[in-house]
Amino acid sequence: MKALGKILGLFFLGLLLILVALGFALTHLFDPNDYKDEIRQLARDKANLELTLRGDIGWSLFPWLGLELTDATLASATTPEQPFADLRLLGLSVRVLPLLRREVQMSDIRVDGLNLNLQRDEKGRGNWEDVGRPPQPAATADTTTSAAPAQAAADQPASTPSGAQPLKLDIDSLIVNSARIDYRDAQKGQQFSAESIQLTTGAIREGAAIPVKLSAFFGTNQPVVRARSELQGELRFDRALQRYQLEDARISGEASGEPFAGQTLTYSLQGQLLIDLAAQIAEWNGLKLSANQLRALGEVKIRDLDTKPKLTGGLSIAPVNLREFLATIGQKLPPMSDDKALGQFELVSRLSGSPTSLTLEELKLKLDDSNFSGQIGITDLAKQALRVQLKGDSLDLDRYLPAKSQDSKDAGAARQAEVKQSVASAGQSGSTPLPKAPTQHAWSATTVLPIERLRSLDLQLALSLDQLTYQKQAISAFNLKVKSRAGLLTLEEIRGDLGSGNFDLKASVDVRPAIPLLSLQNRLQRISVEPFLKSEQQPSPVKGLLDLKADLSTSGNSQKAWVDGLNGTASFALSDGVLVGANLEQQLCRGIAALNRKALTSEPRAKDTPFETLQGNLSFLNGVAHNPDLKARVPGLNVSGNGDLDLRVLGLDYRIGIALIGDQREMPDPACQVNERYVGIEWPIRCRGPLEMGGRACRLDQDGMGKVAAKLAGDKLNQKLEEKLGDKVSPELKDALKGLFKQ
Repeated sequence: MKALGKILGLFFLGLLLILVALGFALTHLFDPNDYKDEIRQLARDKANLELTLRGDIGWSLFPWLGLELTDATLASATTPEQPFADLRLLGLSVRVLPLLRREVQMSDIRVDGLNLNLQRDEKGRGNWEDVGRPPQPAATADTTTSAAPAQAAADQPASTPSGAQPLKLDIDSLIVNSARIDYRDAQKGQQFSAESIQLTTGAIREGAAIPVKLSAFFGTNQPVVRARSELQGELRFDRALQRYQLEDARISGEASGEPFAGQTLTYSLQGQLLIDLAAQIAEWNGLKLSANQLRALGEVKIRDLDTKPKLTGGLSIAPVNLREFLATIGQKLPPMSDDKALGQFELVSRLSGSPTSLTLEELKLKLDDSNFSGQIGITDLAKQALRVQLKGDSLDLDRYLPAKSQDSKDAGAARQAEVKQSVASAGQSGSTPLPKAPTQHAWSATTVLPIERLRSLDLQLALSLDQLTYQKQAISAFNLKVKSRAGLLTLEEIRGDLGSGNFDLKASVDVRPAIPLLSLQNRLQRISVEPFLKSEQQPSPVKGLLDLKADLSTSGNSQKAWVDGLNGTASFALSDGVLVGANLEQQLCRGIAALNRKALTSEPRAKDTPFETLQGNLSFLNGVAHNPDLKARVPGLNVSGNGDLDLRVLGLDYRIGIALIGDQREMPDPACQVNERYVGIEWPIRCRGPLEMGGRACRLDQDGMGKVAAKLAGDKLNQKLEEKLGDKVSPELKDALKGLFKQ
């Protein structure tokens, strides 16, 4: 037995020596460089690939099956003059004997100087697309038919024999140096590049942690962006379970370019990544995100990878100065009245989404002093279809609105100068001539609406606030519903409580035509008008509680255009009011004293005129509101009139009649005593001038006073006729004489 064992041992030793000798002979006597043409032809026939080997082919057979290629290029055989890849060096080697056990044991795999130049032409065809499609040889129908099953069988992937073990990988490392990828799409004008690609790994073994480090420089032209990025982590994979993990992953780098307006974004992402193809899920747990000074935590999970992927997760953004952060990434904010607005921002939310949508649910958001809850979502990422449902405690909108433009300031300054001149010429007692009608346009011609953005806006917004501050007015129980699609913006509801009153408005903005069209329907109940009529330079000319119904329309894209094109109707009633700076009592006393042929001996008791109600209807035509039925009730007086409000220049022009109905108050000035014969007489007042002047723009109408004097003279003569004639003449004659003197 010992002799047999010895013989077998010598046999296998001899066989091994023969294999080693054969390997030595093959590697030293056989030169693969002599077969470059055959290799090129084989690549054409089997893969439709044009392979150019300008460098030498190095190889070894035993105990390592090694291969080394240098200076090679690849192109589609259809376009051999347009290589899509070139390679400076590829080196790899595999142990031969482990291959018999279906084990792949490799030394370092090294790739140097790999350049991929991928291009699509104007027809959308890529220069790499024909690779792997070997040309079909010409054949007769019978040959083709008979060969079809064989070809179909050849096209089927080779199956692993039943019970066979999968290949086991054992690679010392993978190193890729100085690789580059260029992609150009002539049809879309797009370019993408990845330069200085460096990839290094540790030992690659299934189930073990594989250190991975990848870095590169990226660039695009639409928009122009340059970025440096680096990935580090430990990779684990199990092919049987179809499970892949990247543990302690960290992606970091910097980006700059057009979107950042010359600024640089420094970013970092960390966490644990998992892809489980058997369960069809992908997860990113322990997500940590930083972008300049912004910090966030979260998690993301995607399921149903092979059908309709669904995203869930959470996101938390730590408090950050949003204004400063946006400035560091080159995002310019629109002008705001408060330069400290957007100073604080934080967010906590659950995430849900799909390949075409993303929603922030159970949202908790803090913006400066405001807190919101609800959800914000984009239902169609391509169309940027935004859906917002938010509830908040308070919002000071004045902080975020732009300050007055220079155009508006210039218009306001010119108008204020005109108003001041009118006020100065009016005097304190109203004895000066009637002010001139204003001529300076009061509104800005600056463009307001972002037309192109509104035409593409797809929005549904529902906002409710406990309190909204607008133009320094506190609005409680505020509700807003807005819908916009295909260029039609509809304000379905704007309502709230203001002071002791409330309002309810509806409006629409149609930007589909070349000139935008606007409409407004509103209802106001007991809204104080003083806060909206006063300014820093002028107090409100009127005080009171307003009830208003209006249906208005206009067109254009500036305040000036909107006012110039304003048309529609409205009805109003102002109660518990005061006409500030308008002592109508003094005006009437002046007229009565003139009729009494007496001089006033005392100063007026008050500077304002209170009234119980002021009401009427308005019809708007091109920015001018015509008011044919003005009615007012003042203690002891009835007021009626008609006139125009020119909203373009904020001017008024009214003729008013004031009838005494028996003022029972004591009149301190004897010259202003109300005689019985004055009761029922309509005293004429003319109001003309800037709207800000209010009652100070009103004067006694001297032309109208002449008619009043004539009427009073006629009444007095008729009284004397009655006293003289008595019953001496017939009633018919007395009526004829009275009628004669009244003419």
